Amino acid sequence: MTEEIIEPDLPIVDPHHHLWDLRPLLPAFPEPRHAFLEAIAGAAHYTFDQLQADTQSGHNVIATVFMECGAFYDASRGDALKPVGEVEFVNGVAAQGASGLYGAYRPCAAIVGHADLRLGAAAGEVLDALQAASHRFVGIRHQGAWDADPEVLGPPFHAPEGLYRDAAFREGFAELGKRGLTFDAWVLEPQLGDVLDLARAFPDQPIVLDHCGTPLNIACYRGTLGEHFDRWRASVRAIAECPNVTVKLGGLAMAFCGMPEEGPDKGCGSEELAGLWKPYIDTCIEAFGADRAMFESNYPVDRWGASYPVLWNAFKRLAAGASDDEKRSLFAGTAARIYGIEHVLA
Repeated sequence: MTEEIIEPDLPIVDPHHHLWDLRPLLPAFPEPRHAFLEAIAGAAHYTFDQLQADTQSGHNVIATVFMECGAFYDASRGDALKPVGEVEFVNGVAAQGASGLYGAYRPCAAIVGHADLRLGAAAGEVLDALQAASHRFVGIRHQGAWDADPEVLGPPFHAPEGLYRDAAFREGFAELGKRGLTFDAWVLEPQLGDVLDLARAFPDQPIVLDHCGTPLNIACYRGTLGEHFDRWRASVRAIAECPNVTVKLGGLAMAFCGMPEEGPDKGCGSEELAGLWKPYIDTCIEAFGADRAMFESNYPVDRWGASYPVLWNAFKRLAAGASDDEKRSLFAGTAARIYGIEHVLA
């Protein structure tokens, strides 16, 4: 679907996207594939050229933040240090952008990598190696998504139940604060209490809640968005009371969230998407405020529900009533501050 770009001059820092080459992995997953795998199969090769095409397709994306996704791990290293390869790869992409050959656009200006915090204090050595790999490395994500129904997440995920409450994990988590690093938390809506407990236990640690807390409309949760909305809203409001937590406004076009349920076949325009997402986005902004909220593309995963230009048009429709200062925060300022790249706004 093609749309005229809304507010094309508004600066955007996209704080959440991936880069990967999943083509060698897809044959290992049985048919029929889980909806998540179907969603990303069309973007199984998503590297600099694809990112460039999307982010420069009409909106004024001035910089991006890479989010770990298990891509390009270094097979020559031991298991704990393999994620360093991902940061090294992404740093090369960032260097392409920093060359100036593509204008002022700065892809991967900040890099969020991965370290297994279940290593406890030994995770500090991995964090040090990640920092040494790139001055753009700013933090990690150790995803904690789990559900009793294995069909909800499908083959690629399944963290241990209660990961964020685990003692060894928290010992490793404490290493982040010693190095001034951020933490991105991805869980599913029924697990939001784990994020709340973690944020209260580490009140000085910056935590970013991904994907509006991932409301579910898949597998056994299909058709229950309305039924669970009040529970989701209460959890988000409780987490927002922790001043160390920021929220990412997006991810709702993922297959997990099912907004729309039909995925890419639906062909939704930005007006329809904004209507689907409005209760969730409005609740998050009201709870956290514009200075602790940031719109995200979650690309290419959110291709399930929207093209890149349509996705950001939907966000701009949702922010239509915000002041100019609030828009600057929601679309660029909050992300630049949290991830330490405020220089891209100069």
